[in-house]
Amino acid sequence: MRIVINGQQAFGKACLDAIIEKGVDEVVAVYTAPDVEGRPFDPIKQAALDHGVEVRQPDNYKDEDVLAELKSWDADFMVLAFVTIFVPEAARDIPKHGTICFHPSLLPLHRGPSSINWPIIWGAKKTGLTIFWPDDGLDEGEVLLQKEVEIGPDDTLGTVYFEKIFPLGVEAVLESIDLVRDGKAPRLLQDESKATYESWCRAKNAKIDWERSAGEVYNLIRGCNPSPGAWTALNGETLQIFDCEPAAGSGRPGRICAVDDESFTINAGLGGIRVKRVRLGKGGKVKAAEFLAENPLEIGARLGT
Repeated sequence: MRIVINGQQAFGKACLDAIIEKGVDEVVAVYTAPDVEGRPFDPIKQAALDHGVEVRQPDNYKDEDVLAELKSWDADFMVLAFVTIFVPEAARDIPKHGTICFHPSLLPLHRGPSSINWPIIWGAKKTGLTIFWPDDGLDEGEVLLQKEVEIGPDDTLGTVYFEKIFPLGVEAVLESIDLVRDGKAPRLLQDESKATYESWCRAKNAKIDWERSAGEVYNLIRGCNPSPGAWTALNGETLQIFDCEPAAGSGRPGRICAVDDESFTINAGLGGIRVKRVRLGKGGKVKAAEFLAENPLEIGARLGT
């Protein structure tokens, strides 16, 4: 088939590379967001240029000239592989076999932009990805296929996405293209009675409440690692906590209860959190040992104020 890929960042690039490497279908054009002044090209744009594929970067998909050019590729199919600019029906319906979209959750669960953070924060044991036929609703439309992934007890946002959903998502895109080419692609209705929507997981959502149970605090930290970074306050500065593990705690929540050469432990409800990597203020992420060398902590020191 003649395929248009509309995507961004590492996932879009990986899908482009995988389709080209497979060698069955022809990528006739890559669409991506406009360049940002002072920043390098988006990875998918650079990959497309390296592969000799035409690149287009409209700031919308409503203008008649944008739609006309999209028609000019005579595409059989379009893949939305991580997009931030809305692609309306008028554009999605141009390819002969329509358009599919990747979303990193088991739709209709976790529609929205932070669909990996929230299941981890809430202690879910599994999540997954969906390839679907988008309509004009947010993450709505018929499902082509889904893949489940386990959320392990120590998984973070980073490990769930980069080690599980990302590679499986690229495989799912290739599988979906095969199904469309063979005329065997399902169109399964999403069960609206099970639909959930969550907005962005931002810094305001990532503030640690040390009165919560240690398990809840741990889930928040790992669900925000690496972004947006769960945080607390230390001596009037923001302290983000990244790598950590559950630990025994004793004493009032939010107080330091143990310090060693490589970590420090903070009391939470029903336990504690052993901290191993942090960022103070606008500094870089450092191991707790380096942080402690420059910021000695005493037993009983209070965080969260």
